[in-house]
Amino acid sequence: MTEGTTNTAAAKAAVVTGASTGIGQATVRALRREGWTVFAVARRADRLDALAAETGAVALAADVTDDDAVARLVEEVTRGGGIDTLINVAGGARGADRIADGKAEDWQWMYEVNVLGTLKLTRAFLPMLRACGEGTVLNLTSTAGLSAYEGGGGYNAAKFGQHALTGALRLEEAEHNLRVIEVAPGMVQTEEFSLNRLGDKGAADKVYAGVEKPLTADDVADVVRYAVTAPHHVNLDQIIIRPVAQASNFKVIRKG
Repeated sequence: MTEGTTNTAAAKAAVVTGASTGIGQATVRALRREGWTVFAVARRADRLDALAAETGAVALAADVTDDDAVARLVEEVTRGGGIDTLINVAGGARGADRIADGKAEDWQWMYEVNVLGTLKLTRAFLPMLRACGEGTVLNLTSTAGLSAYEGGGGYNAAKFGQHALTGALRLEEAEHNLRVIEVAPGMVQTEEFSLNRLGDKGAADKVYAGVEKPLTADDVADVVRYAVTAPHHVNLDQIIIRPVAQASNFKVIRKG
């Protein structure tokens, strides 16, 4: 690499949302190992405090869908020295109903956390990211935002929305030298995603039954780490990551 083109750990700082569990938590660990300053953001303060004690991250409890909480978050990050990188991981799915049986409250929650949460964090931190001269926004979307599937309508709609937001942001912010990255994972086995979606551990376990080596949170976090530590002129616009056993959203190889 040409001298001066590599993002070094010196003065690198990121906000990572969804940091209390899963991919967000793993991303905090991955960046701290690189020497980054990391502001770990989620609603559950007790989990953030434990992560901060483990990694040295700065724990900031906040609901990314709440305007006042986001404003306070920006103030706290500013006092902490600011950031050059925003990593929007907070999101999730609720329910697997077909559209004919879709629950409006589930759809509304998914839209608020996946789309509006991403909007509110990004909008709030854009002045800071522009000012640093080499800012990065990375949005964790999903392959559910690239291809629809039965029983996924609400989550598909939310993640398609977040995917579109990411594309528009890249076009709008290129003149500010803002790098915009989308990481879209497929099947990732984490402690809470499918459990929160389906509300039952047995049903959640069936999602991964017979699948040889589904992705882990650490797998995805390592890709996120690579994307944001690449030289700033290298923009990995969209990264799709799936386990080999998942050829598409609707073709999964199961053994046994």
